[in-house]
Amino acid sequence: MPARNPFIVTIDGPAGVGKTTLAKKVAEALHVAYLDTGAMFRAVATWIGPGAWDLPEETLAGCLDTVQFEVRGVGAETQLFRNDCLVGPKERTEEVGMWASRLATRPAVREFMKDMQRQFGARTSLVAEGRDMGTVVFPDAAYKFFLDADPRVRAGRRAAQLRDMGKEADEEVIFEAIEARDRQDRSRAVAPLAPAPDAVIIDTTTLDLDEVFARIMQFFRD
Repeated sequence: MPARNPFIVTIDGPAGVGKTTLAKKVAEALHVAYLDTGAMFRAVATWIGPGAWDLPEETLAGCLDTVQFEVRGVGAETQLFRNDCLVGPKERTEEVGMWASRLATRPAVREFMKDMQRQFGARTSLVAEGRDMGTVVFPDAAYKFFLDADPRVRAGRRAAQLRDMGKEADEEVIFEAIEARDRQDRSRAVAPLAPAPDAVIIDTTTLDLDEVFARIMQFFRD
């Protein structure tokens, strides 16, 4: 188990790679809070609304001043609240994911999120899941992981996840959305998606959840 307290574990990677499920599972095993930073971006996107990424910087900053986040609980039971409202399924659509990705290109939003996330990390141990946790937000994290997988495999996993939630899922549409999201995230000028130099990179294409979890947890054994 990690000796540093509070300590940070970062799990980064592209859309549909399984970060959320694995981060919750790792947080549960370590009995620490789980921070879904992607959900934070999605929650801000739904709060401000479509077109938020085109607002003038000053207007956008004013909107961000009205946002407060809170993390409650630990492990898989961790809950994220925006302005006392639980962040949930309505933020999980592919459309909102694209809104969040566009909004993430704005410097004011990145700075706001970075400050908020670092405040969480200063107060409590975290498993922080996102796209730039190990590179930008927590560059001194004790443990860093970067997950990746073939886009087709990620699309299939995402479709299965949506169907398990009782939602319709067109795998081809999801695949196209994932490829568009990848291009947007990897090529943006501000905090592009990339593994930290000292991150452990795990290709999950041919691995199931338990296998990836086992590879991650081996780093926490005495």
